[in-house]
Amino acid sequence: MVLSNGALPQLYEGCSEALLEPPINAMRLMLHPAGMGPRILNLAAWRAYCLSVLRQQIEAGADPWLQNLLAEVAAYPAPSDSTTSMGFEQSERLATPLRITTRLGTMSFLNTVTVFGTATDITLAELALEMLFPADNRTIELANLMQSELVDQASPVAVERGRAGAREHVLMRR
Repeated sequence: MVLSNGALPQLYEGCSEALLEPPINAMRLMLHPAGMGPRILNLAAWRAYCLSVLRQQIEAGADPWLQNLLAEVAAYPAPSDSTTSMGFEQSERLATPLRITTRLGTMSFLNTVTVFGTATDITLAELALEMLFPADNRTIELANLMQSELVDQASPVAVERGRAGAREHVLMRR
């Protein structure tokens, strides 16, 4: 993870501090048993999505670092229902759902990824913009509640940034 708008840091509550030390790796954070993995309700489907993303990136560039990351995260314990999601449905490739339990309730997001594959600037050529959009009204309510918690603790500048980020959660990764 290169940059995050920090819209909902509460999503990371309960994650190992080691996984939150920069540079944060989004795949590890999401799938690791000491990260968000145990709270992801559709972990089998989300894991299949994440592994397919890594495989696609390896096919595109044969990066040894990505190959090692794939081997690492694939070795994390798989959910008992992971065999049902190994095919990774075509419809889920367009907008992958993410259902995660938080202390405030279950939140549902749709995931999309934009890759700058034709960038003329080499620094953008490997950049992917991953966005999580609230998938239902309950998630919007919980996101607003989380945002109000941040507002109560934040400076005026951070408050305005947080309001802008409450609508979606953005991750940029290389």
